[in-house]
Amino acid sequence: MRALLEATGLFTLIPVRPFDVDRDTARRAMAAMPWLGLALGSVAGLVFVAVARFASPLLGAVLALAVLAAATGALHLDGVADTADGLGSRKPAEDALAIMKRSDIGPMGVVTLLFVLLVDVTAAVSLPGAWVGGAAIACAAMAGRAAVMTATVSQSSARAVGFGALFVGVTPRWEAAANLAVVAAVTLGLGWLTGGVHALAAFTVAGVAAAVVAVVWGRHLLRRLGGWTGDLFGSLIEVTQAAFLVVAALTIGSI
Repeated sequence: MRALLEATGLFTLIPVRPFDVDRDTARRAMAAMPWLGLALGSVAGLVFVAVARFASPLLGAVLALAVLAAATGALHLDGVADTADGLGSRKPAEDALAIMKRSDIGPMGVVTLLFVLLVDVTAAVSLPGAWVGGAAIACAAMAGRAAVMTATVSQSSARAVGFGALFVGVTPRWEAAANLAVVAAVTLGLGWLTGGVHALAAFTVAGVAAAVVAVVWGRHLLRRLGGWTGDLFGSLIEVTQAAFLVVAALTIGSI
């Protein structure tokens, strides 16, 4: 519970009791990241279910994503936009990182942000049944944060100081592996409970695909920019989340 509260205080706008922030805090908070994602995603998923039943799935998906953005202060969306600006500049790593650190957002960031949100919304709407869609949103939010937890096994930091640098290298490999095993079990369980065999199969394929996308995207970021930053962690969350939703929609639609 302590770790979840620390993760909540560090990665959301939800008020919690003040605490000291150091490397030990960062390790505990990162270990709780998938479960923070599950909690936030479950709330967003329930919003989707309620609105889809009383209004429309499209409105439900938009409001569900709005809940995630509001709870996190759009922290991770900001990260994916800044990452797009940096990579889109095609400049050397040092210059690209300087672009990402600016407070403004460029055309590449705006377009990327727009498409990420559109992909999430349309993928969620494409899933059959409100409960399957709600469960997929919860699992996608959990998968994105599990990807970041796994990335913090790496010791590669693009900056010596900063919020992102605090988390680089804090997660032991065994802890990441144990958390990922539980994340997989929860994902399969939610698929089975909400959509039976079809959703179980779709969530299985989506989870594997999201993991592959996270690894490929993470390696590309490290090769291109030389290490992790807070913005890159945010982009990893959003890209992994979108991958889970898209593959779940494609898979369940083909079964």
